[in-house]
Amino acid sequence: MLDRAGGPRVSIGWLISELGERSFGLTLLVMAIIALLPGASTIVGLLIAWPAIQLILGHDTVALPRTMARREVGVERLARVIDIVVPRLAWVERLIRPRLPAVFATTRRLVGTAMLLVGLTLISPVPFSHLVPALVIMLLALAYLEEDGFALMLALFAALCSLAVTGATVWGAVETIDWIDPAMHG
Repeated sequence: MLDRAGGPRVSIGWLISELGERSFGLTLLVMAIIALLPGASTIVGLLIAWPAIQLILGHDTVALPRTMARREVGVERLARVIDIVVPRLAWVERLIRPRLPAVFATTRRLVGTAMLLVGLTLISPVPFSHLVPALVIMLLALAYLEEDGFALMLALFAALCSLAVTGATVWGAVETIDWIDPAMHG
C-alpha cells in the first residue's frame, strides 16, 4: 500500500480507500485503542457512532467527514507505525483468522448496532468504566478485520455481557436514587 502512496504525504481518505472493506475494522480498532486512554473514551464513544451507523446502513467502506479525510499523514511516519503494529497483529492472527464466513457475512448490521451501543457506554463518567467497552470494541474490530465469524460470535456475546452490566449499573443507580429520595418517584 505504501508503495502506491506516490508522495511524501497521503490523505487519511486515501488510506481508507486503499483499505477497502477492512477500513471498518481498522478504524474501529484504532478508536478502541485510543478509548483505553484515560479521558479519551468520552470523545471516542461519540466518534464510534460514525462508522457504526455506516455499518448498520450497509456501507462497504468507512466514509469519513471531509475535514478528517483531507488530513494528511507522512508516509515515513505511517511506515514506522506499521512497523510497530504489524508484528502485534501477526501475533493476534494466530488466534483470530478467517473462519465461518457465513456468520461474518450475515451479522454486518448486528455488528454495527453492537458497536454503536457499546460505543455509547464509553461516555460514562465513572472511572475505569471505559475499559471493558473499549476491549469489547477492540475484539469486535479485530474479528471484523480478520473476517473471523467465530471470534465475531464471541465478541458479540462479550458486547451483550458488557451492555447487560451497563444496564444493571444504570438500573441500580436509578433504584438507589428512589431509595434515597422516594419523593422523586412520586
